[in-house]
Amino acid sequence: MAQRWQISVQQEDFDPGAEIDALGGAATGAVVSFVGIARDFSGDFPVEQITLEHYPGMTERSLQDIVEQALARWDLIRVRVIHRVGALRPGERIVLVATASSHRDAAFDACRFIIDYLKTQAPFWKRESGGKGARWVEARDSDERAREQWHRGPAAAPPER
Repeated sequence: MAQRWQISVQQEDFDPGAEIDALGGAATGAVVSFVGIARDFSGDFPVEQITLEHYPGMTERSLQDIVEQALARWDLIRVRVIHRVGALRPGERIVLVATASSHRDAAFDACRFIIDYLKTQAPFWKRESGGKGARWVEARDSDERAREQWHRGPAAAPPER
């Protein structure tokens, strides 16, 4: 059997449609995806560019651990994670998480789980720059609460939003 997951940390853009199409197959009943896009604002801070940094090797291992946790919790056929690094402008794609399963609930829950964990557990650092200068982006409490909600019960229920 082919590997059930693929992870890429890259500077190059990606084609979400092609990535999602690659997850389909006769046994696939659902593919759920999340695409994160760079915004031109962060609160009251205008953003002209974000720069994403990471530790090569360590980052991929962290993402692999997150994906393996999802594979252990849900009946998934395939998982695809792409995270870009380097300088990005507003409107550019940053991240793709796509999950394929026989059933939609597993695909939805696993996709949300992976992005919630990626936001808090993967070693990425983001610096925003624009008309007001530059700053490192701090972790958000809301991201941490989203991740923590996955531990509330024995079932793999999605967090309440």
